[in-house]
Amino acid sequence: MNKKPNIAIVGATGVVGTTFLKVLEERNFPYNKITMLASERSAGKTVVFKGIEHPVQALNEHSFDEGIDIALFSAGGSTSEKYAPIAASHGVIVIDNSSAWRMDPTVPLVVPEVNPGDIKWNHGIIANPNCSTIQAVVALKPLHDKYRIKRIVYSTYQAVSGSGIKGINDLKNGTSIAYPHPIVGNCIPHIDVFLENGYTKEEMKMIHETRKILGDQSIAITATTVRVPVFDCHSESINLEFEKPFEVEEVKALLAKSPGIVLRDDPANNVYPLASEATGTDPVYVGRIRRDESVQNGLNMWVVADNIRKGAATNAVQIAEELIK
Repeated sequence: MNKKPNIAIVGATGVVGTTFLKVLEERNFPYNKITMLASERSAGKTVVFKGIEHPVQALNEHSFDEGIDIALFSAGGSTSEKYAPIAASHGVIVIDNSSAWRMDPTVPLVVPEVNPGDIKWNHGIIANPNCSTIQAVVALKPLHDKYRIKRIVYSTYQAVSGSGIKGINDLKNGTSIAYPHPIVGNCIPHIDVFLENGYTKEEMKMIHETRKILGDQSIAITATTVRVPVFDCHSESINLEFEKPFEVEEVKALLAKSPGIVLRDDPANNVYPLASEATGTDPVYVGRIRRDESVQNGLNMWVVADNIRKGAATNAVQIAEELIK
């Protein structure tokens, strides 16, 4: 891979697409040329990157015919299903933010702090995990390596920005366009569609993706995902049961030194992870770490991260950085 690749942003005018550009600029990602791609309705618009206006081109079957090395996709599952294979057939490595490829056994599902080695077996497409899964596994990886996780109970409190501009506008305006009920004044236990087993698709994404990323299908996992009236950042209560015994202070020390994590755990002084602190930043914040006294080798923790940055754009850019190392 060229150390200064030609890159394309697919979905360049969307919430995640514009954050791709912000993160690339902040991290000073080396590149030779950048191409902005979006739907027909966005063609002709311009987006600013590094102080320069770039025209947005309409995405089509010939967008990847030549000269692109890495494409960051955030344009929805159906778009990715159609265009990611076309890009890959032209030698482009696609980093896709949709759910289209995550559970494909031939496609690596990557969080760089957790499983960067999986990047090497890509066949032209690398999947970016679900936002709520990304922040969870960053915190889980060091714990699984040391204590072996037997069971996970996820309870998530997810910001409206995870639904894009429609969700943001619902919270701003008191409407219910993105959701079946007004998000103002409500916590809605319904993210994505309900499945036959009574879970939502979002809940099953967390279950299946966690096992794939950690490389362990034996972990028992359940999840309840809830949309809350917060603009940015997902918060998660994670309950764990380990195979091995642990000391709480040992867990805190391990997490504090793990990549991508900021420990915020001083309840005596009201210090714990908050969405307002995480907004606009890239770390995963962990706190409220305490023993679950109802089960042997049980642990509770509270995990917060910016779902548009670490949960989407930043994670994808980190994958791109791994590709050019």
